[in-house]
Amino acid sequence: MEYLKLFFLICLSWAQIISNVQSSDSNQQPIPAEKLLVLTVATQETDGFLRFMQSANYFNYTIKVLGMGEEWRGGDVGRSIGGGQKVRLLKQAMEGLADQEDLVVLSVDSYDLIFAGGPDEILRKFQEANHKVLFSAEGLIWPDKRLQDKYPAVRSGKRFLNSGGVIGYAPFVNQIVEQWNLHDNDDDQLFYTKIYLDPQQRESLNMSLDHKCHIFQNLNGAIDEVLLKFGTERVRVRNTVFDTLPVVIHGNANTKIYLNYLGNYIPNAWNYERGCGVCNHNMVDLSQLKEYPTVLVGVFIQQPTPFLSEFFHRLVTLDYPKDKLKIFVHNNEVYHERHMQRFWEESKDIFNSFKVVGPEENLSQGEARNMGMELCRQDPGCDHYFSIDADVMLTNKQTLKILIEQNRKIIAPLVSRHGKLWSNFWGALSLDGYYARSEDYIDIVQSKRVGVWNIPYMAHVYLIKGEVLRNELTERNHFVLEKLDPDMALSRHARELTNHREKDSPNPETFHMLRVPKGIFMYITNRHEFGRLISTANFNTSHYNSDLWQIFENPVDWKEKYIHPNYTQIFTENYLEQPCPDVFWFPVFSERACDELVEEMEHFGSWSGGQHEDKRIAGGYETVPTDDIHMKQIGYEKEWLHFIREFISPVTLKVFSGYYTKGYAVMNFVVKYTPGRQSYLRPHHDSSTFTINVALNSKGIDFQGGGCRFHRYNCSIESPRKGWSFMHPGRLTHLHEGLPTTNGTRYIAVSFIDP
Repeated sequence: MEYLKLFFLICLSWAQIISNVQSSDSNQQPIPAEKLLVLTVATQETDGFLRFMQSANYFNYTIKVLGMGEEWRGGDVGRSIGGGQKVRLLKQAMEGLADQEDLVVLSVDSYDLIFAGGPDEILRKFQEANHKVLFSAEGLIWPDKRLQDKYPAVRSGKRFLNSGGVIGYAPFVNQIVEQWNLHDNDDDQLFYTKIYLDPQQRESLNMSLDHKCHIFQNLNGAIDEVLLKFGTERVRVRNTVFDTLPVVIHGNANTKIYLNYLGNYIPNAWNYERGCGVCNHNMVDLSQLKEYPTVLVGVFIQQPTPFLSEFFHRLVTLDYPKDKLKIFVHNNEVYHERHMQRFWEESKDIFNSFKVVGPEENLSQGEARNMGMELCRQDPGCDHYFSIDADVMLTNKQTLKILIEQNRKIIAPLVSRHGKLWSNFWGALSLDGYYARSEDYIDIVQSKRVGVWNIPYMAHVYLIKGEVLRNELTERNHFVLEKLDPDMALSRHARELTNHREKDSPNPETFHMLRVPKGIFMYITNRHEFGRLISTANFNTSHYNSDLWQIFENPVDWKEKYIHPNYTQIFTENYLEQPCPDVFWFPVFSERACDELVEEMEHFGSWSGGQHEDKRIAGGYETVPTDDIHMKQIGYEKEWLHFIREFISPVTLKVFSGYYTKGYAVMNFVVKYTPGRQSYLRPHHDSSTFTINVALNSKGIDFQGGGCRFHRYNCSIESPRKGWSFMHPGRLTHLHEGLPTTNGTRYIAVSFIDP
């Protein structure tokens, strides 16, 4: 019984103690937001610094920047020890703040840091920690692993100090930094660590670490711990291990790329409800400028590329003043010399200037791209450098204007392969610096998330400000780096750019001390539909018009080039004719398709001569022969049958209701009618369920006469239209003949479908 009384008294005592503590906490007045001062060191206004300030301004932090314009002597902190210059500057700043006992000072890095919450939240969490000074914590020890055992043990949370974030009352922070008596290139984290590991100072200064990331989230070694938490107003980073919402997100060590990914969302860059919250910041209105900026367009033809003529056409038709466009072309392919010559002849007087470097120069990709970029760098009047590869099909004529107005140092329009996730950017990098898929990559490519995105890698097409080339990307060899391809080399140079004193510095001993990270952010925008990437992988250049064979690899571009512009109106506006019973007439081929198919046949040249003996067909005998070349002879049978399935079968279903064609044909050929060889074809039935007959050239221009007469209905079609096809039943009902061609040469493409 006595034991029960004793236990009851102990429980009562503890309850009273807890009650008193809670009462004390509840009576504690919150620290006003105006009592928080953020101190940060930045010697240059890098992209990282501007992002830091943008997040700070969003939450109305009071910021004091230390060291702006001062030469950085704190070492290469991204790769080795250093950073002492930050402590020296903080020490100087604290001298005037040391007597302000109610002032809370937050000292943070700026180049690699973003705020995810506001001053009130930080101050509340600082009060709840109940310490005078609080350092950020991480799970990895740096820079001296030998100090590990001297750290106080923690039951739960991160154990080691990180100097990228410290918050405390001004007098206590001052007592720490006034102990600094080292050099600018000594290590700031080691300095703070030694003070923290001193038990007497840790107790007298009431210091601790933010073990569970209530305020500070260091990403190094902790990427797997964090995820994005989307809210209606803004996006937060949540630490899933401790279930906390850190306020200060620090991309220390090698986590800068992941911080850039997080920065695409926090605090207000993008969310599901409002979309992009920063896309319109600092935009340029071209309509308000006295004149458009001058752009050097660098065009690179690095391998055999289909639809190059269409690429050039889209370049010429960009909606931008041509007198403000200078053209540099590097053509690395002899195959494309004829295309290049045609483009030169048609366009050399359209643009402000036009320079071509051909395959005879034997330049590598990197050397050619360096040359193009250097032309802009050396020209003070070059406002922008627009690099575009020949496999980029820009369908948006406003592309150049849109990119310029977005006002980023480096920005690319999103282009991707039709129906695939292959695009011109990477959302993340693997540990070895190659492709890794970010969580949002698919949503961005498919435009489920629309905005302007900070990315680690871009290729194929991008815009760079001329002033960036002259002031930041000043080296002349950005496209050559180790064994990387040129775009990977440029992207790494931009990401990891550092400024340093030249090797011929008057004080060579300081050369390694003056490196300061100055990475340039690269962006991609999917706010508009810009175009697509075409596939060059299986482009066979052995044909005279090799684009004809691209129906499988690049179906969209094939359709745009070779299908009649009015073809879709067959289904939307019933755009077809019925000149004879069950004979339908509709547009299917563009003029380019007709011309190139005729060229291909004439280039092959082995016309049959219209003989009955024909080894190309089963049995070796043709009862109603024509002067023709089979699609199989030029290696086009597979492509032609695919054309029938894709573009003829839908028309069949429309005009022969209820009939579902297999889209198969054994006889597919181009016929040549001339008065001197074969001018007509006698009456006959086709060995088909239905037949198509496509006119490949123009009556009255290329030939006279011609046409088709259907005997049963005494109906003739004597004015075939180029690119239009007849479709009629083959067996039994539609006995027909080819009417004489009286002058010139007539070409038609014929298929006996479903024999």
